[in-house]
Amino acid sequence: MRLLINFALVTLTATALLGQNAEPTDAAEAAAKKARAEAVIDGKYQDWVRTLTPARQEWERVLQSELGGFYLPIHKRQKVAGQSNAWDFVEDDPALPRVLLIGDSVSRAYTQTVRKELEGLANVHRAPANCGPTATGLRKLDIWLGGGKWDVIHFNFGIHDRATPIADYTKRLDELVGRMKQTGATLVWANTTPIPDVPAKKWTAVSIVERNAAAAEVMVIHGIAVNDLFAAITPRLAELQNPGDVHFGGPGNEFLGRKVAQFLRSRLGSR
Repeated sequence: MRLLINFALVTLTATALLGQNAEPTDAAEAAAKKARAEAVIDGKYQDWVRTLTPARQEWERVLQSELGGFYLPIHKRQKVAGQSNAWDFVEDDPALPRVLLIGDSVSRAYTQTVRKELEGLANVHRAPANCGPTATGLRKLDIWLGGGKWDVIHFNFGIHDRATPIADYTKRLDELVGRMKQTGATLVWANTTPIPDVPAKKWTAVSIVERNAAAAEVMVIHGIAVNDLFAAITPRLAELQNPGDVHFGGPGNEFLGRKVAQFLRSRLGSR
């Protein structure tokens, strides 16, 4: 009887240990598989980088430093696949003005449309990051501006500042504008596109309305033109914005890109 009890205890213990180890083993295998796939992509990406000119290699080094753990793997996969993206190296035509786009993922998503629309009219660059909130802007602006001369800077901060106290948001935005004015570029503020009410994520539509109002006051003080993307896309949100999301589908990104290009085109013509 005692032998049977001991055997049962040993069996139960072994089963429990196997049960405990099953999930971690599966998770470890999945992580290892992902790591191997990423290593292959990284190897191909590094091989591709070595084929580039020194200037292009330097741009890729900046991207490697600034894109972060979410966007850098995406960028690598796209480059290995021969795909274009918002962070493509821009070979400047010295006869054309230089435009810099600063903003978050909404801005990133319409960058390529802006480039297409302004082809032959401007060299359209993008800051080497998903620029995030004003606090990040203050830390990273010098990197984003780089060493070249900018003719026009089109910029936005808002979605990532939706929980930033208005006083802090206004102060930081004012500091950012002051720093960008030192470049001598024509500045264009793009007010923030709408976000939906999503209680589970603590998103409120009014948070963007309030920050756009605060930003408008800053732009009046500094005499900066406002590209009113909020008003432009609001009538078409049901059609163009992803449900329960701050982002837009392809048609929405193209719509915003065309609006940005149209606004910039008039500023480029006046220089």
